[in-house]
Formats: sequence, structure tokens, C-alpha cells
Amino acid sequence: MMHHDVAIVGGGCVGLSVAKHLSEQTDFDVAVLEKEHHLAQHQSGRNSGVLHPGFNYPPESKKARFATEGTRRMKAYCADHDVPCEELGVLVVAKTDREAAHLETLADQAEANGVAYELLESQEAIREHEPHAVGQRAFYAPEAASVDSQQYVYALAREVQRAGVSLYTGHAVSRIEHTASGYRITTSNSDVAASYLVNAAGLHADTLAHQVGVGEGYQVVPFRGEYYELTPEKADLCQTMIYPTPDPELPFLGVHYTRRTDGKVIVGPNAVLAFGREAYDNTDVNPADLAETLTYEGFRKLLASKTMLSVAWSELNKSYRKQKFAEASQRLVPEVRAEDLEKSYAGIRAQLVSDDGELVKDPLFIERENAVHILNAVSPGLTSSLPFGEHIAERLATKV
Repeated sequence: MMHHDVAIVGGGCVGLSVAKHLSEQTDFDVAVLEKEHHLAQHQSGRNSGVLHPGFNYPPESKKARFATEGTRRMKAYCADHDVPCEELGVLVVAKTDREAAHLETLADQAEANGVAYELLESQEAIREHEPHAVGQRAFYAPEAASVDSQQYVYALAREVQRAGVSLYTGHAVSRIEHTASGYRITTSNSDVAASYLVNAAGLHADTLAHQVGVGEGYQVVPFRGEYYELTPEKADLCQTMIYPTPDPELPFLGVHYTRRTDGKVIVGPNAVLAFGREAYDNTDVNPADLAETLTYEGFRKLLASKTMLSVAWSELNKSYRKQKFAEASQRLVPEVRAEDLEKSYAGIRAQLVSDDGELVKDPLFIERENAVHILNAVSPGLTSSLPFGEHIAERLATKV
């Protein structure tokens, strides 16, 4: 059995950030246990790669603090470690009077959070930024950036290994048990003993936490987000990033356009219930995971909302009917046609739901005497990973 002071379950951007900051702040012998043989196989690598500068989050909230600081720190980190990162800016387009009014809220939040912005009051002003976008008003944030999230994760991994952190890939954790001296962790490869535990297992964080009696009032419900990409000859329809105005009543943003650091323009995602925690294709089904979701009281209460049922039906249509996905994308860029869209990749969001049927929208971690369980590193998790990981490391350091 291997012995370490701290075991971090999950080698994604948050787990590796915790390892980075523990190695900088303490003398702990730290190990990271990652189930896959290659990093960034799940949420950390299957995302849009956008750095969100913080205008979309209430002032003084955890999200606002972590996003604004995270954007700044991530840009510096990418520059120092040769990770592709481009500051492209984002255009948030309003199509209706209600959406146009909500841009004032974004402007107020940007002002309070110290985020640069500009309100564009006409179609002509919009087209100066994005010639093919259509709307009656828009919010422009120049600090939004696109980053190669997979290369970022590997840069973190190289850094923590140089600092002496043990990174065990191919170690899928199946069981966590309390012991007199800390924790015994059973993996697919070997067992690990640790005095302290950080549960950063993403899609499986709730399952592991429940094994030691933590977070039993919550469960992860997996939502798949599917992306298309514009064909190369149509990629000039989006120069930077084009987003819809967010609906404050809904947890998912809706279909949008993102130019990536490799020059591709991805369109999406939708947000449809996944029939498994790692069911990345709309034909994939994990019977045990699906049964767990469908029998969860919190999920049934969530779907009791007519609004959520309507959203679920709309998102399901986008998953199985390409034309419906194309129609959603045309709302921002009317020139796009279904034939301009090619299937790209999909990611799964570990959406935490409470027993009373509420979507948990803020970061949630639960501390114990010798552990921290990260149950909800909700979007913008990639953007926030450096300050959030530092915060978790600081919390753990206080337990010694």
C-alpha cells in the first residue's frame, strides 16, 4: 500500500490546481489519483475553453471573485507555460426588449466586478465587432479569452510533478474508507493510505462523498452538452465569441459561438440529460447511472417545474434533430445553415441537484476534520481553477 500525507482524487484542472498550491504552500507529500491513463478526458478537457471574465455573476459572490481573478491568473499562467490562449473578447447579443434590458444588469455586474465592457446600441455597432451577428443591442467584454484546456491541464500536471507531487494515472477510485489515521482509498490499481483527502472527482464526487457520509442531500445529475463546428469555409461567420443574453431563470446558457485557439469555430452546447455520467454520445446508456438519476427524488422534483420540462424537451430536440440545433444557432447568426455545421465533440456537466429539486448554481465544497469534498465546481470551473484550487489548498492547510 502506498502512503501519502494528502490524496487528491481527480486529476482535472481543479484537482491539479489544489496539488499545485499545496506543493507551493506546504511540505505535504501529495498524491493525485486519476482514473484515466490520459488527462483531461472529462469535464476539464471537454468544454468550450472560454475564460469568462466575471460580468455574468453577482458582485461579491464566489463565482464573481473566482472568475475575475481566475481569468487574469490563467492568462498569465498560459503565457508562462506556453499554453495557447487568445484574448478575443465576447459579444453578448440581445434579440428582444427583455434581453436588451437584461444587458443593463450585466453592465452593472461588470462595473462592480471590475470587468471592462461596452454597451453597443445598434445593429451597426454590433457588426463592427461581428459582421454576421444580428441583434438590437449587445454587451461587449474584451477580456474574454479562448484557451486550450487540455494543454493547460497537462501544463499543471508537469508543474506539480516537478514540485514532487506523485501523479498516478490509471487509478480509478472505487472506495473511500475512514481509518484511525485518515483514509484508505481503494483504486483499480493499488490501495492508497492518506492522512488527508481532497475529493475532486467531478462527475463522481458525490458518489465518493456519500461513502463517508458527506453531502447526502445532493446528487450529481449529468447533462450532456453537444457541440458542432462550422465548416472551414464558413468559419469566418464568427470572428471571436458570440453569446446569447443569459436567462437568469435558467442554469444553462444556450447555443453560442466560440473561436478556439486552433482556429475552429465551435457552436453549442445544448444541455440534455445524459443517460450516464460518461455517456458522451446520445446513443450511450449506462443503465445503473440512468436508474440512479430517474429514481432520485431531487431530479423528479426538478422536472415538476413546467419551465424545466419545456427546456428539457427543447434541448432533447437539439440533440436528435440537427435542424433544431441549426435553428438555435441561427438566432445569433442567421446566415448559418444546417449543412454548415459538422458534428464535433460533447462534454458532460456534473450538475449538482439538491434533494428539494434545486439546481446548485454556486461552488460547493464540504469540509471535514481531515478532508475537503468538492461537490460542485460549477461553471466557470476552468476559468476559476487557479484561485479555487488555491482556496481549497488553504482550507486543507488549516486542518494540520
